[in-house]
Amino acid sequence: MTTQSDKPGVNRRDFLRVTALAGGGILLASYAEPLEAIERLGMSGALPPVADPMLSAFVRITPDGIVTITAKNPEIGQGIKTMLPMLIAEELDVDWANVRVEQADFDPAKYQAQVAGGSTATPTNWLPQRRVGAAARAMLVSAAATQWNVPAAELETEKGVVHHRASKRSATYGSLASAAVSVTPPDLATVPLKDPKKFTIIGTRKKTVGLRDILMGKPMFGIDVTVPNMHYATFVKSPVFAAKVASANIEAIKAMPGVTHAFVVEGTTNLQGLMPGVAIIGKNWWMVQQARKKLVVEWAAHPTAQQSSAAFAAKAAEFFASPPQRTIRNDGDFDTAIKGAAKVVKGEYSYPFIAHAPLEPQNCTAHVTADKCELWTTSQTPQGGRALVATTLGLKEDQVTLHMVRAGGGFGRRLYNDPLVEAAWIAREAKVPVKLLWTREDDMQHDMFRPGGFHSFTGGLDANGKLIAFRNHFATYGEGERFAPSADIGPTEYPARFVPNLKMDVSVMPLGVPTGALRAPRSNALSFAFQGFIDECAVAAGKDPLQFRIDTLKAEIAPTTPLTPQQQAGQMDAQRVIGILEKARDVSGWGKTTLPKGTGMGCAFYFSHRGYFAEVVQVTVSKSGDVKVDKVWAVGDVGSDIINPNHAEQQVQGAAMDGMSQAFGQEITFTAGKVDQANFNNYPMLRIRQAPPIEVHFVKTAFSPTGIGEPALPPVVPAMINAIYAATGKRVRQIPLSKVDLKWT
Repeated sequence: MTTQSDKPGVNRRDFLRVTALAGGGILLASYAEPLEAIERLGMSGALPPVADPMLSAFVRITPDGIVTITAKNPEIGQGIKTMLPMLIAEELDVDWANVRVEQADFDPAKYQAQVAGGSTATPTNWLPQRRVGAAARAMLVSAAATQWNVPAAELETEKGVVHHRASKRSATYGSLASAAVSVTPPDLATVPLKDPKKFTIIGTRKKTVGLRDILMGKPMFGIDVTVPNMHYATFVKSPVFAAKVASANIEAIKAMPGVTHAFVVEGTTNLQGLMPGVAIIGKNWWMVQQARKKLVVEWAAHPTAQQSSAAFAAKAAEFFASPPQRTIRNDGDFDTAIKGAAKVVKGEYSYPFIAHAPLEPQNCTAHVTADKCELWTTSQTPQGGRALVATTLGLKEDQVTLHMVRAGGGFGRRLYNDPLVEAAWIAREAKVPVKLLWTREDDMQHDMFRPGGFHSFTGGLDANGKLIAFRNHFATYGEGERFAPSADIGPTEYPARFVPNLKMDVSVMPLGVPTGALRAPRSNALSFAFQGFIDECAVAAGKDPLQFRIDTLKAEIAPTTPLTPQQQAGQMDAQRVIGILEKARDVSGWGKTTLPKGTGMGCAFYFSHRGYFAEVVQVTVSKSGDVKVDKVWAVGDVGSDIINPNHAEQQVQGAAMDGMSQAFGQEITFTAGKVDQANFNNYPMLRIRQAPPIEVHFVKTAFSPTGIGEPALPPVVPAMINAIYAATGKRVRQIPLSKVDLKWT
């Protein structure tokens, strides 16, 4: 058979092509920039053979009408393995019951970006994945038109069947697949897409792909992977981050039953890479752990041993008593405005380091030979993982193969690939395939922690209760003008743009602890401080806190210089915020109910990761200070479409639960450079009995859809602590709540 791709000089449009499969199926190749893909593959002038596995596809249709769709992104519980295939299936116009989903391995030449993070999957794939489905549909229609000798424009499709109403002829996609392989595909840039009013899959509730296997406890997560001749490995690192091994009883460990290898890893200086430590490899996990208990290590001195949570707090207090190191925004004249204010409000807020604590601890299975490294991983950033492993092992990236395996939770922890490089290094040194497992304690004490932070706020109100002056001095971590990962702040943090006289100051202190992104990075912490203090300003103004926020948003100050389109796209839209605040007010009954003392409602909003959420929380605080969250109302604006309402609601509910966990009791502290917490006994997750009803609403707007994983988290914590104030009159400026006395009389 001659296909379009066999012809010399094939252009960009022709690159999207079909290849024949055994059994007469069709395969659609990569949807994105194909010439770039060719260049990456080192080819020019002619396309590779159509059967080249490097050019696999998203869609396969077999004669029985079963449609197999490839899910390209890492699945960490966010539902992406279901959501992206829904986009393709919608435009392909098939019956979802006939769709099967397969997880892709990591292969950016085929699939382009494969990443889980930043709530980016929806905005980046909304059109491209739909175009893949639309192109496949067009090819099937064209095949039918040729067979029936009728214009393609006269044909319709419905649930995997092509119809010609005039002649009353119909054909299934399965019967057309073989013919469709020779059809020239349409240009992806111009292929027509459905009118959203005709969606039959997008916007409908679909069960999670693989849900039955999850419920049946079938092995499907990274921790379940097994490969032939596999050994188990544990890796012991210094409790003081990056300290090297001074000495260890390696020979004694090697002599223990079941231990096959034990050795020191020198490591690197990269806090997100291969750290120093001792590797122990054995025939089973229990034997390896028994050996670990007998390991005696003396760790070399390290400067991070001088750091502690108490010292961080003391340094922040020094900063607040001194001029800031630098100012990142300065609007109007704060100093003059605050002197003339009718009321001045001050408050200092702080929040701790916290860990990701996914239920599935970090793990990776690796098989390394002289010229090849094969990994089975739950990484959220496989591209970064491949590069890190290749660099550390001295390999080329194309010598590293990653199989993407479902993760038991991520929340940002698996953005970092230290488990991959550890597993690869240990497997290479041991010369056997190894499954590296971290213990729960390893996972909690060697995280890329959400950094803590300290804020000193001053607000000024005029005689009408209008916020006319605002200053934040943020004490955080970093060096010079460089922030530690996820310890940063931007100059557009609300209420910037809405207060005429505003200063944002920053001072940073050095940090030897690895930090990183956690669900809704930086917003998950900043929201607590900023939305808490805004609530204080509302109370001082004698205003309803929700209406105070709306009034402030309506007083937006026009920029002195016109914004670029890029700046406009990235900044918060005040009207969208007002829309969700008003909806939250309506659905929660805000201000319409007289609650007993000890019960109160609080509100907050936040814009992050392109999404808008306003939340109202009702709490009851006992006289002894115990807090019970009665209910959460969450209202989001993430654009025009909710692709899978099941997952969308679950994401919002999960985000709210995460936020409540953080507020109630989660805290990582350091003493002499070491983490004090080790497991869930002293790092508590929210219990089922603490979980309140969470009512989710979406305000649909004309904007293109955006992601949901991150933006629902930030408002819940400040809404909760603002509700505690409404219930008790006690203002919470420090979390977790377990450290705050909330008794009242």
